[in-house]
Amino acid sequence: MSDAEQPEALPGLERVRTQVRAARTPAKPPTALADVDPVARVLVDVSLAHLDRPFDYSVPAKFAETAVPGARIKVRFAGQDVDGFVLERVAASEHRLQPLRRVVSPEPVLTTEVADLVAAIARRYAGTRSDVLRLAVPNRHAATERLPGEPAARVTAVADPRTWAAYDGGQDLLSSLAAGSTARAVWSCLPGDDWAPLLAEAIIAAAAADGGVLACVPDHRDVDRLDEALTARLGTGCHVVLTADRGPAKRYAAFLSVSRGQRRIVIGTRAAAFAPVAGLRTVMIWDDGDDLYDEPRAPYPHTREVLLTRAESAGASIVLGAYSRSVEAQYLVRTGWARDVRAPRATVRERIAVSVTGDTAADLARDPGGAGARLPKEVFEAIRDSLAIGPVLVQTPRAGYALRLACDRCRTPATCARCHGPLQIAGAVVGPACTWCGTEARGWRCAECGGAGLRAPVLGDRRTAEELGRAFPGAVVRSSSGERVLATVPDTPALVVATVGAEPVATGGYAAVCLLDTWLLLGRSDLRAAEEAARRWANAAALVRPVAAGGRVVAVGDPGQPALQALVRWDLPGLAEREIDDRQSAHLPPASAVATLTAPAAEWESALPTLRLPASAETLGPVPVDERASEESQERYVIRVPRSGRADLARALREFQGERSARKLPHIRVQVDPRDLG
Repeated sequence: MSDAEQPEALPGLERVRTQVRAARTPAKPPTALADVDPVARVLVDVSLAHLDRPFDYSVPAKFAETAVPGARIKVRFAGQDVDGFVLERVAASEHRLQPLRRVVSPEPVLTTEVADLVAAIARRYAGTRSDVLRLAVPNRHAATERLPGEPAARVTAVADPRTWAAYDGGQDLLSSLAAGSTARAVWSCLPGDDWAPLLAEAIIAAAAADGGVLACVPDHRDVDRLDEALTARLGTGCHVVLTADRGPAKRYAAFLSVSRGQRRIVIGTRAAAFAPVAGLRTVMIWDDGDDLYDEPRAPYPHTREVLLTRAESAGASIVLGAYSRSVEAQYLVRTGWARDVRAPRATVRERIAVSVTGDTAADLARDPGGAGARLPKEVFEAIRDSLAIGPVLVQTPRAGYALRLACDRCRTPATCARCHGPLQIAGAVVGPACTWCGTEARGWRCAECGGAGLRAPVLGDRRTAEELGRAFPGAVVRSSSGERVLATVPDTPALVVATVGAEPVATGGYAAVCLLDTWLLLGRSDLRAAEEAARRWANAAALVRPVAAGGRVVAVGDPGQPALQALVRWDLPGLAEREIDDRQSAHLPPASAVATLTAPAAEWESALPTLRLPASAETLGPVPVDERASEESQERYVIRVPRSGRADLARALREFQGERSARKLPHIRVQVDPRDLG
């Protein structure tokens, strides 16, 4: 660290005392430095935007062999011992330098490729490298680090291209991966196909090119499925699982096996996106539209964008797969950056048949008493008939019992007399109570009409299971939601009630899949409401048996909704195309780049004039945000630019944050391309 970067001297008498003490202290002999490359470029662990750059330190001779690039070290910074990483060793520096304080570990955990990726993601999301490093490199576990390493694994299995024969371009994709050619594909998995063995086959093909492979999936259940599929084909010891929820020792052991080059096939959740895979040749992501890929910590990178950045910089292949199609993935196809891999329409029609029932004239003609019914006659008959041949999946959007209550006379939402919070019923044997303060609503009466009756327009999975159990006496009813998520269910007749994302896999496929309360998902005040609803429906519907085996899917909702129409046709890429067109006309992502800035309302009067945006930028707002999240009232601005101006916008926001950090002004939360603009 140079003299110019030292903290300011103490003023007045204390400075004089310090100088006297320094004069009385015998001068230390100069520290012997390393003979080769005695200067270390260090990235210190300080999340201040104006300090987001490497600093030079001298390398004492005793650290010459251990202060290697990628090693963890301690340095003196602003009067304190601070953690850091050695980025590189160089021969000289133009500053007078302080020496490294200590080498915490000589293990090179930060590779050059990952360090470059960290810098690119920090630029992309207007963040700091220190914040990204916390996502990329797990905490050290000293005992695990001292364990002897395992021998490097070799993959001898050969991929079978016939497993992808049902998809146009599928066999060509596997051949390109096996040959080491750069391939970019967006893959729509067929309903009824188990995605895990297919993705495992693609991983095996990519590993045959003697390169590293990295695959990310949304959650631990998906990791387990892919792990099982790979183990069945490769045996144990050829790949490694990297997730954040396996404990510090296991996670660090898996990380070290990758950084040391012992394993070159890595699967995991978003925690694996930065894995230091040696010779990375292929990256893959399953169901990239899942919100579990959104990092909740600054600078909030999305796993898909991290993998796309890695593929672009490394010249690696990339495969994005899902039953549905995210807008961002379809945009890659539209622009020609990636190829579309999906099955012919004739094959799709053989696999799945989806019908929609609701309040249309035809539905009412068949069932005059079914207006507004949650379980119309067609759904009841589908469940009854399908229970004779296998399990039936019933998807409901909400967990719980009766989640919202309303007056049964005028339909006015029922609220608490004490705090005006919404009322709910938590179980079959308890009365209505407030969801905010917990006060029981005894003797409740409607403020609008004076009625004393309550109805439940929004029901959860427990109430749904209770109603279905009464409607189909004798049927086995299983629930999967919250902390009680089932991974699989047997191929025997049963009713399986699951919330979205918690649907278990049936051994032989479901005889029927029923999607209830579709209006709830479509009614979200969110830019991605239709896209997200279609994704969740498709993931459930894809678990059904083929049409020839009696499989059927029934959705309860308005057949005129574009998302439900896309589900009936099983044309999820078409829905994504429609969404892109709508967003282009509204200048919204992915056609445009967007950033949100959130801060206390009092900050904006002085902060906004210092924000130097590109000429193409448009500023919208401010709008108030949820005041319950902070003691101060918060306001948010939205800034958008054409897609080509994303880098300029991110640069302007980084400079803005750096200036505020240097002046010790309050932090402003910046999110680039946030998922939720609602």
